[in-house]
Order: sequence, then C-alpha cells, then structure tokens
Amino acid sequence: MQPESRRRPGAVAIVASTLLAVASLTLFAAGGVLLWADGQKDDQGYLNTSSERFSTRTAALATENLDVDLDGLSSAVGDDTLGRVRLDVRPAGAEPVFAGIARTQDVDDYLRGTAHTIVRDVDTDPFRAHYGDRPGDRRIAPPAGESIWVASSTGGALDWKVRDGDWSVVVMNADGSRGVDAGVSAAAKIDWLDTVGWALIGGGILLAAGGAALIVSGSRRRP
Repeated sequence: MQPESRRRPGAVAIVASTLLAVASLTLFAAGGVLLWADGQKDDQGYLNTSSERFSTRTAALATENLDVDLDGLSSAVGDDTLGRVRLDVRPAGAEPVFAGIARTQDVDDYLRGTAHTIVRDVDTDPFRAHYGDRPGDRRIAPPAGESIWVASSTGGALDWKVRDGDWSVVVMNADGSRGVDAGVSAAAKIDWLDTVGWALIGGGILLAAGGAALIVSGSRRRP
C-alpha cells in the first residue's frame, strides 16, 4: 500500500479536474444558448417576442424603473454595446396609441397627479401582467407634445438605442384620455451574441483540456 503522501497528488488532481469539467460544461451550455439565440434573429438582426395585450382604465401604462447601469463604463464600452430595443405598439380599438421612453424621473413628473398604472411584473407562460394603480384626478397633456422622450412613436414601432441610466416606458392614448388598451411586442438587437457565444465555448474547451491534463498527470506513478 502506498503511503498517504504519495497518493495525495492524484486525489487533488481528480478533484480539480472534476471542478474544471463542471465549469467547462457551464461555459458550453451558456455559449450554446447565446448561439441559439443569435440564430433566432429576424432579417434586421432583432430577437422578437410575441404581441401581448396590456390594458388599464387609467390614463397611462408605465413600467417600473429600468436601471441600465454600466458603473461609469459607458464611454469605454461604446455606444452600440447595449444594443437597440424596438417596441411595436398597436391599439386594440380605433384610438391611436402613443409609446415613449424617457428618464424615470421625467416620467414621474409628467404623470404626477394623474391616475396611471404601473406594470410591476410580467409572467410569460402563460402571459399575465401584474399592475399597480396610482390615483389622481389631473387631466394629462397629450404625450406627443412633451419634450421628455428620447424615443417615441404614435401608431407604430418605437426604436431606441439603449443607454446608461434610469428609464421608463409609457403607453398612452394619443390624446391622453383614460382607458388604454394595446398589443405590445418587443424586440432586441445585440450584435455580439455570436462573438460571446463562441468565446464561451472556446473557454469551455480550454477548461476541459486542462482537466484532462490534470487527470493524466495525477494518474502517473510517482517515485
């Protein structure tokens, strides 16, 4: 029987190689998901969701704060790193519908005192939106005349280049009247999915090779 000091290097190598194998499988899986998603893009390079219905009896639907935080790296990563978002908003009836994206603080100021609804969460399968109403009796001004929007559209698709900051999406009737009912689909354009996907798979290959090398070296009989 070999002394404990001679058997220990092999055991350590096996444990380390097992950990590397688990890490490599994780990278393989993550890379595969990104490559699969990249293959689902449409002709314009967007990943699309189905259209879902959102409605409220109040004057506006608004998302909670969408925090895009680059931690001060916005100038280093470039303008196109975060990609683009496209929202296609279609009215359920004849009333034209407005959609806009603005700073969350600006949206709060615009909607303050007006009855509106916050979209707090969304379940996807099956689809269900969770709302929270905020009371008010102030008549709101038509949204298209406001200068707060960084991207907006009435009766069509809204296209926005994602930027660092706190943002909210607002959907309203074009005249600001109560009773919003619309179908909304979203799409995202991220150009680096395939690059990161292949990089993760490459990292998984390197880790797997390192684990195999540890097993080979750990199994050698030491003098």
